[in-house]
Amino acid sequence: MDAIRMGIDDVLLLVPKVFSDERGFFYEAFNQRAFNDIIGKEQTFVQDNHSKSRKNVLRGLHYQVKKAQGKLVRVIAGTIYDVAVDLRKGSSTLGEHVAVTLSSENKHMLWIPPRFAHGFLVLSDYAEVLYKATDYYAPKFERCIVWNDLDLAICWPLHGVPPTLSDKDRQGESFADTESQETN
Repeated sequence: MDAIRMGIDDVLLLVPKVFSDERGFFYEAFNQRAFNDIIGKEQTFVQDNHSKSRKNVLRGLHYQVKKAQGKLVRVIAGTIYDVAVDLRKGSSTLGEHVAVTLSSENKHMLWIPPRFAHGFLVLSDYAEVLYKATDYYAPKFERCIVWNDLDLAICWPLHGVPPTLSDKDRQGESFADTESQETN
């Protein structure tokens, strides 16, 4: 598996080695030892999540204060525009974001360390997203930054069509009001 640095420390695009022939394809989607070697530390995942969303659904930008979750995101059907926003207190890239297209076709994965907000927009007719999390979902610690926050200036590829949002995501807070996260 190759790792590509995404412009913010510790955020990585992981590109698996895919073996294809006339029968189809095979690749190792996850290997704990290889993953730990790539990120340079021991990281344990405790929860796997699976979502299915239709075109133009935007989920996020979610994060947890306390019990911050690192996420390893991949798409098994369709295509998404995936975004990670640095919320690490004291980080030189606090408030900056990275974005990448993940798809079932390219089989890339995005490693988003703890203390980042995460969101995605579905670009295909539908998408199924799997992600591994480093801590358990804790609703009382969950927060949401509004997707179109002016300070973040994320250029979502919406092509003039408003996204479909949950009530929670529609009521997200501004980036200025977020609770930045300690770095340790």
